[in-house]
Amino acid sequence: HWQGRLAVRVESTPVQAFSADFDLQGSAQAGSMTFTSPLGSTLARLQWDADAATLQTSGEAQHFASLDALVWHATGTDLPVANLFSWLQGIASDTPEWQADLQNLPTGRLSARRLPPGTHAELKIILDR
Repeated sequence: HWQGRLAVRVESTPVQAFSADFDLQGSAQAGSMTFTSPLGSTLARLQWDADAATLQTSGEAQHFASLDALVWHATGTDLPVANLFSWLQGIASDTPEWQADLQNLPTGRLSARRLPPGTHAELKIILDR
């Protein structure tokens, strides 16, 4: 279980940027993530398991075949969610397209960036302590 602040920036046209407080539970195989505003309002809730994923916003639910499909829809890029769980545990598991910087994880900070040739994207996380 992790809580903190998350920011994603995708250098697409137009640039997409998102930041919110988050609460992440579970694993890459089954879990949930809730995004909230600084004032505590729920912005979105993601839930997934091996069979499907759901995005709940403003009372409406959208269903996806996988967590990867949901993340692509929500961010416009392929954030490596399975690797995110490893990174949060301090395990450096780079993908061919993403590189994580875990050197500041002991102080609750994690960053990752998407490498070329794909669309440049950055992920930054500050964990609550």
